[in-house]
Formats: sequence, structure tokens, C-alpha cells
Amino acid sequence: MKYADEFRDKEIALGLAKTIRAETHPGRPYRFMEFCGGHTHAISRYGLEDMLPNNVRMIHGPGCPVCVLPAGRIDMAIRLAERSEVILCVYGDLMRVPGSQGASLLKAKARGADVRMVYSTIDAIRIAQENPGREIVFFAIGFETTTPPTAVMIRLAEKKQLSNFSVFCNHVLTPPAMQNILESPDIRNIGRVEIDGFVGPAHVSTIIGTAPYEFFAEEFGKPVVISGFEPLDMMQAILMLVRQVNENRHEVENQYSRAVTRDGNLRAKEEVSDIFELRDQFEWRGLGQVPYSGLKLKRAYAKYDAEVRFGMNELCVDDNPACECGAILRGVKKPVDCKLFGTVCTPETPMGSCMVSSEGACAAHWTYGRFRDHQQRRAS
Repeated sequence: MKYADEFRDKEIALGLAKTIRAETHPGRPYRFMEFCGGHTHAISRYGLEDMLPNNVRMIHGPGCPVCVLPAGRIDMAIRLAERSEVILCVYGDLMRVPGSQGASLLKAKARGADVRMVYSTIDAIRIAQENPGREIVFFAIGFETTTPPTAVMIRLAEKKQLSNFSVFCNHVLTPPAMQNILESPDIRNIGRVEIDGFVGPAHVSTIIGTAPYEFFAEEFGKPVVISGFEPLDMMQAILMLVRQVNENRHEVENQYSRAVTRDGNLRAKEEVSDIFELRDQFEWRGLGQVPYSGLKLKRAYAKYDAEVRFGMNELCVDDNPACECGAILRGVKKPVDCKLFGTVCTPETPMGSCMVSSEGACAAHWTYGRFRDHQQRRAS
């Protein structure tokens, strides 16, 4: 496949692995957090950890927007969907995300709630046009990558004068979460992991650029390398991080230069800033309340805000105490450290969001069989 096969060359990957082994210092730990769930899946899919020396550790981060959505927001969506006048439009991976007490949108749909899976924001607009007597609510979720389509959708709804359309906004921002991992007192209390550098998110960075990460390099002395998703992308990014650590540098480097620039997509950022503003705080699963990490619609667009239109109250509920999803999202634990993983918690019967989402760490370990290596080592 053009533009893909050349980034999956086995011999080049082995050469990069050899260089990494040669340049790492024995006895010195190299602890790198890959923030993006797509990177987590690439590491598991291509077996990249097996190619790295033992002192280079890849740590899974909270880079999956479905995974970090707290159970309370799922409960809010379920209550909304159970209203007789509402059609709730959601992306497919949200259907089975657990709320409190085992609830989910899929179970709500089975009880009669009108929950419809959509593939794009345009689908939600179409459903609103086809059902003028119903209230259509789009469950908006995602990092900076999926926020511009939601902004464009609201403009389109305004242009079409759709009075029966609104958005349940759950868009969150990457940099505040990274800062929270590094400095939040809450993280110190509930568990944290030492990090020597970040593999920065790729798709997010096509929108916001590399500039927002310069703060982490300067303020916290942590190198950041923006990486693509192919195996050679990841191996090169890890090598770049190793070299920064060895040279005591802390800079933002752009491995994914074929898609990412320093300033990002100016048009997309302008659309988002016109429609959305920051919330004072937003709850993340595993991180707690993160200041200025979530978005809401500006007052000028309040008529499209489902939380305003339906008087929705914020719900804060506890996660399943047996599920380690929160600790996995903080990088404190791996999926195989959860006693539910691979037993009662599988993709068919997920107990936590990390097993549900296609970008979740637990789903990656299960899909590509990484847990079997752990089971074999534990058995021996």
C-alpha cells in the first residue's frame, strides 16, 4: 500500500532497534509514555516492545477519549436517551461503555431508548431533518481531532435552522491532561509513574500543532516527540527520545513531519474557538477533575447545548472498584495487572472502558495477544 508499506519495513525496524540498544545506557531507565491510544495499538500490533532493550519501558497513557470519559457522563447520556422525545446519536464504540451499576447505552436501547449509531456528524444532521417532531442529540466526544467536525456540524444546524438539534458535548483537550499527569496532587495521592518523555499524539497534533507541547519541555524538562502510527514511526520516535535523554535535552521534536506542523490546522482551530470555550474543569476517568481540560458551547450557541436545553445535572459516580481502568490510564498499571482482565472482562463482556474502545489499552493487549506472553511468564 502506497505511503504505508515503506513505514513497515522489517529490516529497517530491526536496524532502528539495534541502534536503540546500542545507544541506551545499561542500568539507566528510559520511561516513555505514549499518550495516544493509536500508538498503544501500534506497539502491541507490531510487537515493538519485544524489539526494545529491557530498560526502555513504554507506558500507556490516557490517550483514548472513550476510555477517559467518566461513568457519570455515560449515566447522563443514558438518562437523556430514556426521554421519550429524544433520539440520541452516538458513535459505535460508546454503545457498550459501562456507566454505573453495569448500565450502558446498549442496554438502554434494549429497554426501548432510541439510541442510534452514526458514522459521522452529517448522519446526526440528516436524522434531525428526517424527524422534525423529535429532539435529536449528538453525543459529541473526542480530543482535538474530532472537535472541528462538531463545530462545523453546529454551523450547519444553524444554517439549516434546525430547532430540534443539540449536542451533548464531551470534547476534551490533550495538553491539560498531560500537565495533570505530571503535577496534579490528586495523581500523587492515587498513584503516579515516573516519566522521562512523551510520545506525543499524532492526529491531535495535526490540528493543534507542536507548539502547545513546548510548555512541557520547558516547564517540566520532559522531551516530547510527535510520532506517526506506523512501526518505523514509533521506533524512530523512541530513538529520538533516547537521544534527548542521553544528551539531557528536553525539546519538542516532530517525527511526523509529513502530517504535522508547528502551528497545526489554523482553519480548524479557528472554527473550534468560534464555537467552543473552556470549562473550568472536567472529570477524566483515572485522573479526576482536570482544570480547563473540557470544552462547552459558547453562550451564543446555547440553544444547541443539550445540557442547557434539557437542564442536565452533572453526575459523579464511582467506577467498578474491581476494574483497574483508571490506574491503567494513568500508566500506573498494565492491563495484565487487573484481576478482571481476560477472565470476566473480555471484549464480549467488558467491565471497563479500556476494554470497550478500539483505542483502549486493554483491547490492544487482548486483540494482539500480548497478555499471553504475560501468562506464560507467570506460569513459568
